[in-house]
Amino acid sequence: MDPLDRIDEIIAIVEAARSVPMSRTNCMVDRSEMINALDQLRAELPSELRRATALLDERDKIIDAGRREADRIIGEGEAEHARLVSVNEITVSAEHEGARIVGEARAEAQRLRAEVDDYVDTALANFEQFLTRALASIERGRDKMHALREIGTFTGEENERPLPF
Repeated sequence: MDPLDRIDEIIAIVEAARSVPMSRTNCMVDRSEMINALDQLRAELPSELRRATALLDERDKIIDAGRREADRIIGEGEAEHARLVSVNEITVSAEHEGARIVGEARAEAQRLRAEVDDYVDTALANFEQFLTRALASIERGRDKMHALREIGTFTGEENERPLPF
């Protein structure tokens, strides 16, 4: 029988007991019946107490294991958080460095483009001067040829071939 049921039985015995004459609080109970019920309760309590103590010990072990697991999970979470923050900081740093490198590359490309434009402009100007001088020389040669034809001193030989241009 459950110890609580045994305690309920003892309470029922006391409640059913006859009152002592001239007293409201005192009663007469059968001593042997009461001692027998209390002995049975004493016999049942140690096993129940051992079971309750074992359950409490098991509960404490489960709670401790849960706390250790919670601490482990929290530790892992904090480590992962630190890793992600570190990765984020590295990513942000890399993005800043990448932006700086791209900016420098654009500036260098602009500088090189300006140098190439200057070089091409200088080369074209030199070529223009060369062509202007060549054109002037051609005009002078043609003028000289026309002038010599007009005065009649320029007569080509019949064996001469025309110039290829």
